Amino acid sequence: LTGKEALTHFPSLGAPGGSAPGKGHVKQCELLQLSRKQKRLCRREPGLAETLRDAIRLGILECQFQFRSERWNCSLEGRPSLLKRGFKETAFLYAVSSAALTHSLARACSAGRMERCTCDDSPGLENRKAWQWGVCGDNLKYSTKFLKKFLGQKRIGKDLRAKVDIHNTNVGIKAVKNGLKTTCKCHGVSGSCAVRTCWKQLSPFHEIGRLLKLRYDDAVKVFSTSNDAVGHSELAGPHRHGPSAKHLALPRPTDLVYVEDSPSFCRPSKYSLGTAGRTCSREGSCDSMCCGRGYNTQSRLVTFSCHCQVRWCCYVECQQCMQEEVVYSCKQ
Repeated sequence: LTGKEALTHFPSLGAPGGSAPGKGHVKQCELLQLSRKQKRLCRREPGLAETLRDAIRLGILECQFQFRSERWNCSLEGRPSLLKRGFKETAFLYAVSSAALTHSLARACSAGRMERCTCDDSPGLENRKAWQWGVCGDNLKYSTKFLKKFLGQKRIGKDLRAKVDIHNTNVGIKAVKNGLKTTCKCHGVSGSCAVRTCWKQLSPFHEIGRLLKLRYDDAVKVFSTSNDAVGHSELAGPHRHGPSAKHLALPRPTDLVYVEDSPSFCRPSKYSLGTAGRTCSREGSCDSMCCGRGYNTQSRLVTFSCHCQVRWCCYVECQQCMQEEVVYSCKQ
């Protein structure tokens, strides 16, 4: 999440038994792999450590879901080495991490889990006389402002990798912003909708993850070029009309960018465990995932609930059925 550490499963962050009230979050901050400045911010923000933990879990699960059928499956194995390189996969990790933290912070504010922020109370809606602002909206304004302070993005990085990492981090933040919607509920006699209660609500994180995966599929390879007009270097890539075009174009703010071609991820390396033994879909992913080595076929019996019926008053009664299932896995 910081761009300096690999995403890892943290130990339990619950407040230790017997700790003084109000001090639990300080101990939680010490368990996190943060820079000195970030730990200082964490200690000042009760509720932040738990939100960071939620964001890490959210980012990991969404990354692994989006890449479940790819050669690189977003495994935690090899993550430190991967983050040191400029691959497309590195770009996605930066984007999904910043998106998860932005999303989690905004939700934590509206849920009352953060002491220094509350719901979003600045609607800016039309027809305010007919609409009544209500319900606790997700505070995206606070979360994005705090995140940039937390990640230390005030100064633009000088080298190419720093620029790329900041760009991809901002792509994740923008993806969350684009998913912010106004949700309203009508009130009035016979559904007349004389008054509407409205609030800001973020899209489910699955939608954001799916959008970032599309950005990954169309990621742009870039390099650094000097811009005499503004007096500093900036990112540039091939022209939109094709990779062989002679003219250069600046990547769009929504483009994920990378600087190095990715390895195949077919065999074990310092970046991944390879694809041997991975389950795949014969009609979909096996040919690509197994890298031409072929796949094994195995039949197994699986148990599932079936013939379910609702019983009075309040429970569902099911039978247990069995069926044969064919599993495909990549050869060594």
